[in-house]
Amino acid sequence: MTNLRSVWNIDKSWTLFLDRDGVINVRFPGDYVKRVEEFEFLPGAKKAIAKFSSLFGRVVVVTNQQGIARGIYTHEDLKAIHDFMKGELEKEGGKIDAVYYAPQSSSENSPMRKPGIGMALQAKNDFPEIDFSKSIMVGDTKSDIEFGKAAGMKVVFVADEEIGIAIDERVDSLLEFAVKL
Repeated sequence: MTNLRSVWNIDKSWTLFLDRDGVINVRFPGDYVKRVEEFEFLPGAKKAIAKFSSLFGRVVVVTNQQGIARGIYTHEDLKAIHDFMKGELEKEGGKIDAVYYAPQSSSENSPMRKPGIGMALQAKNDFPEIDFSKSIMVGDTKSDIEFGKAAGMKVVFVADEEIGIAIDERVDSLLEFAVKL
């Protein structure tokens, strides 16, 4: 198996960007994770993020959350979910340095929503050492991959479908990606 860490020369100067729903936790098609009780880690995600935390200088979550704009849940609900997620990861030795979310609805065409790179620019503003050419975006949708490509990152697709965009690596799960590092 190819060791991507050596192929891509990954070290602590690299940043890992992760989508949330469908990558870290179970995605509810046509619905949203609205409360902490609905947040369920995907198998191996905690272990994978613990490994990523030891390899990358920064681990950042970027997630579209239009359920807020639609009035389905609040900023406070989302903060509780993210606090829970980060706390559970820390118990396993993982660390998320920051979580960025876009609460706008898709109809607003906000540059903050993926595939726009507003969240990447916000992360770089908060952590000026982030170099997008030494960053990887891991996502499970076309907009995640477009986000990573538009920002100049390597892209890892967690799915087996074709999206008509060149990707750097395809995996079935975060854990499979962690094993390839």
